[in-house]
Amino acid sequence: MDVASTADDEISLFCTWALTVTHVACDYMKEKFNAEKTGGDPVIPSPNLDTDLVMACDRLVDRLIKAYKNPIYQSNCFITVQMPIDIARYSKLIFPKDIGHNEEREARLLERCPLGHEGTKLIDIPATILDASGAIIAWYLPDALTDATQNQSDLEVSASLKGPSSEDILKAIARPAAIATVALRVMHPQQYWTGSQAFASLGDKAGSKELPKMSETLQYWAMVFNILTIICNRETPNHRDHSWIPKCFDILTSVGNYSNARMSMPSLQLEFRYDPGCMIAFSGRTVRHGVHAVEGD
Repeated sequence: MDVASTADDEISLFCTWALTVTHVACDYMKEKFNAEKTGGDPVIPSPNLDTDLVMACDRLVDRLIKAYKNPIYQSNCFITVQMPIDIARYSKLIFPKDIGHNEEREARLLERCPLGHEGTKLIDIPATILDASGAIIAWYLPDALTDATQNQSDLEVSASLKGPSSEDILKAIARPAAIATVALRVMHPQQYWTGSQAFASLGDKAGSKELPKMSETLQYWAMVFNILTIICNRETPNHRDHSWIPKCFDILTSVGNYSNARMSMPSLQLEFRYDPGCMIAFSGRTVRHGVHAVEGD
């Protein structure tokens, strides 16, 4: 069995897996992010990464650095927003099956965990949202996806991975899936390594229990998330993803031909410009969120 071992947690992935290439990109991303953050030496990407993927990683590093650094500028640079809310305490006040549709209850939650500002603030430049303890609640990265990455996201509606087109579907989403995982490597390392371990274990189980379809699917699965949801031309009312894990990030990206979209997070009294190429990461279980209808595709 040909496997590639990771250096950090000694996780073995099959050399032929798309996820192995993603992991190489993650290593490059981590090193480049740290070098940019500390003023270190330039980082040379692995020759196993194609040019488009390297350019996509470089774009993402630029946006992550702008969001991570703390100084607040007056215009077109970056911003860090610190909220007085304690997100761990806030999370414990949410009922296990609370989907965030009860406006009266949401108002009471805001009263118990006040945010310290009136009205809704619009964020339209790279940002990290911090709680009172300094923990990052959300990453906001506008223009995070290159045109090449967005153009590789042309999917059919309601496609099933159990059908004959599963290989083509997984190959079509490989680049945006890899970019979401690369971002997670910086944003939430623990979640990244947990996901990597889970897929390594799935590979072992598929082999030991002789599950050829699972082995085939894993070969083309390029991310450490086990769920990918595609929402096409649909308004999503404010809600919580009640079945998700509170301490984990969801990563949302947007592609298409439209303008003036907004993602709202009423539990933080924030709103984000959500134009094509945008990436937002946060706990969908804890932070109430929604996207309103816009014109376009």
